[in-house]
Amino acid sequence: MDKRARGDLNPGPTASVISILKEYNNGLSEEKLKEAEEKIKKALRPPIEKVMQEWALRPLVPRSILDVAGLSEDEVIDVSDLNDFRAWLKDQNKSPVTQREYPRLLRRSFKHINKPITLSKIKEYLRRAKERYSPDHYSLTLTAFKNYMKFKGCSNALDEFKHIHKGFTPKMLPSKEDLQRFYNAIPSLIIKAYFMLLATSGLRPGEIKSLTLDDVDFNQRLLRPSCHKGATKHSWVSFYNEEAEKVLKQFRESLSKKQEESKKLLPISSRDLKRDWKEAQIKSGIKLKPKDLRDWFCSEMAELGVSDRYVDAFCGRMPRSILARHYSDYNPKRLKRIYDQAGLKVLS
Repeated sequence: MDKRARGDLNPGPTASVISILKEYNNGLSEEKLKEAEEKIKKALRPPIEKVMQEWALRPLVPRSILDVAGLSEDEVIDVSDLNDFRAWLKDQNKSPVTQREYPRLLRRSFKHINKPITLSKIKEYLRRAKERYSPDHYSLTLTAFKNYMKFKGCSNALDEFKHIHKGFTPKMLPSKEDLQRFYNAIPSLIIKAYFMLLATSGLRPGEIKSLTLDDVDFNQRLLRPSCHKGATKHSWVSFYNEEAEKVLKQFRESLSKKQEESKKLLPISSRDLKRDWKEAQIKSGIKLKPKDLRDWFCSEMAELGVSDRYVDAFCGRMPRSILARHYSDYNPKRLKRIYDQAGLKVLS
């Protein structure tokens, strides 16, 4: 396909815009083209989106042309296209979580920006957010807005805003006794199984929740998450120990009729998880988060003598290129042997 048809072209902001207008709009009069050229020349950072809309040409102009000119600070931004933005995120191979969370985050943010929404008001909002939000939440908000501006064809609009780089702070991990006390305070069998799989596999909380029956080899106690569709997070294989196997078996033998119909290994609702986890925090007096169990797993496996590279493999932190190039080192049988030799225990 021709590069211009794909929108890959990145021409100069005046002559190239006019030439492409001619190419895409053969029926446009010379008078209209001359008028367009004059309008584009007058604006150093022209609201080209507005110019294009005047002649109903916006759908015919490659997005890269708009990116060259950018948005003026006070140009009104139409934010009614968040569903289109979500579809664009899918086209960019973003994960399902990102496809869902970025539009939701933007929709919530727009409620705190005075209408009509302009680039200058978005920038003002981001400055406030930097002061009010945690570094992690601010970075997530900024990334969502930057992607939205890229979707709008103005990828440089927020270049002045940078992510906050936090200094390294040593993390205080829970002891094994803390984990045991927290586990005993969990009120439901399904959340106990969730807890044990997190603590003994090193997988991410979302990976454990997304596991289907097809992702599990019960004979080998092997877990192979298949939830990652985006380009950022990956997973390989991990395992769970005999303690987790016992509580998982107890849960699977006591399924309700509704749970039996689910293909999920642990059909947990977010509401039930939050409720039971909060109850365990209160009863045990331990402010443990699900993701803390992943950190505990890494630390404990290192204490048991497992090499960092294998811990990274269990946790899904190994690049696919390395896994492919050194498959003999990271094949499931070898990893199973290394896992079992470590003898990881949580409840004893």
